Amino acid sequence: MKKVFLFLFAAVLLFGLAACGGSEGNKGGYDYDAIPDTMEADSYEIAFVTDIGQLKDKSFNQGTWEGLKRFAHENNKSYKYYQPANANNATDDDRYNAMKAAVDGGAKIVVCAGFMQFTALEKIAKESPEVKFVFVDGWNFGLENVTAIIFQEEQAGYLAGYAAVKEGYTKLGFSGGGGGTNPACQRFGYGYIQGANDAAKEAGITVDMKYSWLHGSTFSASAELQTMLEGWYSTGTQIVFSCGGSMCTSAFAAAAANNGKVIGVDVDQANDSPTVITSAMKGLREGTIYALEKFYAGNWSEIADKSANLGVNDAAVGLPTEEASWRFSKFTVEEYEALFAKLKDGSIKVDATVEGAEEKTYSNVTLDWVK
Repeated sequence: MKKVFLFLFAAVLLFGLAACGGSEGNKGGYDYDAIPDTMEADSYEIAFVTDIGQLKDKSFNQGTWEGLKRFAHENNKSYKYYQPANANNATDDDRYNAMKAAVDGGAKIVVCAGFMQFTALEKIAKESPEVKFVFVDGWNFGLENVTAIIFQEEQAGYLAGYAAVKEGYTKLGFSGGGGGTNPACQRFGYGYIQGANDAAKEAGITVDMKYSWLHGSTFSASAELQTMLEGWYSTGTQIVFSCGGSMCTSAFAAAAANNGKVIGVDVDQANDSPTVITSAMKGLREGTIYALEKFYAGNWSEIADKSANLGVNDAAVGLPTEEASWRFSKFTVEEYEALFAKLKDGSIKVDATVEGAEEKTYSNVTLDWVK
């Protein structure tokens, strides 16, 4: 049975999450690009094994990597990233080989991104009990050398959906990654529906939402995805929540060609496209840094074989509130902060149970499942 606990996350606050709204900004006021992605060393004691998609995907991989290399840079630790062979078609063997290369390369701790890493991670962790592993978007599974960091993405999705409707958008879209099997993307999307529904109910209106997992199984941009989204925008969709790694590139292009808007994901993507009006964020950088700090402080036992389930109460999810990133003209930061506070005190509860979401009906959202 999974052991789930909430980190107090004091260390996170030191790295720029605003307590009122969980915002870290596009780069949290930190120049991550100034830290090299590669370095010369005889061995590398901190390693990152990417999920499918590119290292610089402007989203999940990139956010995790930036947290890792920041910690390594500031603490004078050697570091390296490993990408499984065969890119988006990587197998469990490919992922295992990347993890094995990291261990053979001197890794003391390996950060593995994405729930698809489980089979390979379980194998390598059993073979290498002296090495510690951080399973981002994963779970604990009975090994003392593994810890997991997960997020309450449904809360971030809720905030984004609520804000979009409050801003005046009534024709919404959701384009998700993982083909509908990725738990994090599912939680983002389900929360998005709930937030839009509650805002529409308050306004006494009904909103329409196109909802699809098409062309997102590899979390990558594609001509097919861009064509689909351009079709949405050209027929009335005003804003699309693009949820899945470098899929965002297709969403940005489709929105730009049709005067549409995009909701970014995982990190603040405002600087990546003028079409981004907000982003449903989670503290990938901060969560990664937190686990590394525990390890190097000699406190691994506090997180061994445990899962941190981080949400609003940990300032680990939210929308960016910096002036450069807040592109709403009707929905205010003050209204957002009041909504965030209701999530924190429990007066608003967001359902995280994604099973059966396609069969559910909503009082003020008309869903069009695009399959």
